[in-house]
Amino acid sequence: MREGAVKPGGRLVAGLAMLAGGLAGCMAGQQVPSYNLAFPGNPHVGKELIVSKGCGSCHVIPGIYQARGLVGPPLYFFGRRTMIAGELPNTPQNLVRWLRNPPEVEPGTAMPNLGLNQDQAQDIAAYLDTLH
Repeated sequence: MREGAVKPGGRLVAGLAMLAGGLAGCMAGQQVPSYNLAFPGNPHVGKELIVSKGCGSCHVIPGIYQARGLVGPPLYFFGRRTMIAGELPNTPQNLVRWLRNPPEVEPGTAMPNLGLNQDQAQDIAAYLDTLH
């Protein structure tokens, strides 16, 4: 290729680089917005609650060393799942509902009602949503 010639696709790459640089300039000094706002709650508190409530006695839960139970399903990639307990679409509201009272959602489930309040269920849901 001769000196100064543009490689095929070179203009596209250069244009995209300029566009990205321009967009970054527009955001200079501004915090980039977070789009993962679906799950209210504190995942760090949720992790502590998972440990203190003994969830690991029934589930394998990534990020929680003590969670090695084999009664319930492993919770790998929970944030990617589309369904909760095969019963509900995995939405923040449904996950909190499930965590607050599993037998009400699925009578006969092996998952007990742990007596979680709304905030505790939201915190645990926020942690589970981090499992991608």
